Amino acid sequence: MNDLHEGPLTPVSTVQSAPVTLTRREERRLRRKRRRRGEEILGWILVPVIVFGIYWGVSAGFEFLGTSPGQVWDQLMQVKAMMEKRS
Repeated sequence: MNDLHEGPLTPVSTVQSAPVTLTRREERRLRRKRRRRGEEILGWILVPVIVFGIYWGVSAGFEFLGTSPGQVWDQLMQVKAMMEKRS
């Protein structure tokens, strides 16, 4: 059980091999794979930011107009009821 402290490891000799050259098709496949991964990451970041921005913009618009979504909905229902009475 004293295997743990045998001494320093000897370095492994590395064999210099020729650099692997990829074909154009393989390079294109790798670029496409990287681009898709980047788009996925960007999507996971940008979509919540866009959704929050739309929510914030609508809320700010209602606040600026001094109203709320509930009041706007009630007004729309009143207009709908008036239009139905006319028919």
